[in-house]
Amino acid sequence: MNTSVEIKTVLELRNLKKSFGDNHVLKGFNLKLCEGENLVVMGKSGSGKSVMIKCLVGLMQADSGSIQIRDHNIVEIGQKELDLLRTEIGFLFQGSALYDSMTVRENLEFPLRRHKKKLNIQESNETLVLEALDNVGLTEAIDLMPAELSGGMKRRVALARALILKPKIILYDEPTTGLDPITAKEIIQLMRNIQKKYGTSSLIITHDVDCARVISNRIILLIDGINYAEGTYEELIQSNDPQIKAFFKQ
Repeated sequence: MNTSVEIKTVLELRNLKKSFGDNHVLKGFNLKLCEGENLVVMGKSGSGKSVMIKCLVGLMQADSGSIQIRDHNIVEIGQKELDLLRTEIGFLFQGSALYDSMTVRENLEFPLRRHKKKLNIQESNETLVLEALDNVGLTEAIDLMPAELSGGMKRRVALARALILKPKIILYDEPTTGLDPITAKEIIQLMRNIQKKYGTSSLIITHDVDCARVISNRIILLIDGINYAEGTYEELIQSNDPQIKAFFKQ
């Protein structure tokens, strides 16, 4: 009897291409994220990592290729369907991207005001905000302004905001950039805890080798606009390819 369990794909990019004039950033990039997986994409600055993630969430339009999210091709669906699909995706922006004029509470309530009724969420805003902040260990910061927070605290609040609608997929854009090593390790541990608690599927864009080592189930190296190499951390560090070895020099 076959007891194998089919692994569901929740996100897939096929032959994604994006150019800016003569600058061909993505030249046929492919990616497949499975349910419950932590997939890391690594690449040098300017390699197209942020362009790829912006195309993925519809903030930028790819020149060609397909983007499939939970059985929906986002190139083909209308704006209303795209907005609803975005509620299933949490996004931790590089630099946190908190609203400076809003308190922590108001930053977290912002996506609730836009989407709570549409998603038929019954819990009060206060309950959801406190739960999200508790997940990142920052309930005491609820009435502070972003200017009163450290860099690590801002990243935690941004992560709480990404979690507040309890998304199935979380996109992390350079989650440890600009943080000291101790705070970076705390953020990585939070990411692991969240994946374990909610069973989320995570796509993590980073150049932080330690983050990739700790968090990843698989790693894709984005080099020259394509997925140049793919494998586990252990598999990739054993490669003799000079371009792959360059990523993992300590």
